[in-house]
Amino acid sequence: MDDGLLIVISGPSGAGKGTICKKLLTEMDFLKVSVSATTRKPRKGEIDGISYYFIEEEEFIKRIKNGEFLEYAKVYGNYYGTPKDEVFKQLKEGNDIILEIDIQGALQVKKNYPMGVFIFILPPSLKELQNRIEGRGTDSKEVILRRMECAYDELNYAFEYDYVIINDQVDKATEKIKHIILAEKNKAVRNKAIIRKIREEL
Repeated sequence: MDDGLLIVISGPSGAGKGTICKKLLTEMDFLKVSVSATTRKPRKGEIDGISYYFIEEEEFIKRIKNGEFLEYAKVYGNYYGTPKDEVFKQLKEGNDIILEIDIQGALQVKKNYPMGVFIFILPPSLKELQNRIEGRGTDSKEVILRRMECAYDELNYAFEYDYVIINDQVDKATEKIKHIILAEKNKAVRNKAIIRKIREEL
């Protein structure tokens, strides 16, 4: 059995990564989500072990030292990380995993697992991005300004990804990513076990 597909989705805050990932998980039932760990406090409606693993900073740093994360980063004052063992276990079992992580983390994953599929989500414009962030009503003006400054800088990293998707309409953006995933799953390099099995039957 060949390893599963690791799909990494990231982009600026407010670009719509979370919404797109939720639709992908609903419409492509073979996809599994990797739950990240974070030191930030839960937002309304978030559930420990489902939305994130919410842990204290001291414990997070301990796990970093133990090499337990596939990637980790400190973003807006909080740590975020992807538990390594959980992801590799799922991939070895042939499961397709989707990771929604920030750009720092995605670049670490690309270095550690180059066979992944890396997708960068863009807003139609920076003005629209600002409108989306303000529309959430969860951030102060200072935080919004910081997020916009980060978004401008993060656009420079789009060329490090395999694909760029502009999220002007969620349904359209999701459909494009679905086509990417299906195409990647059918690459010859990802189907060596199937090819060998067919050859052995001759």
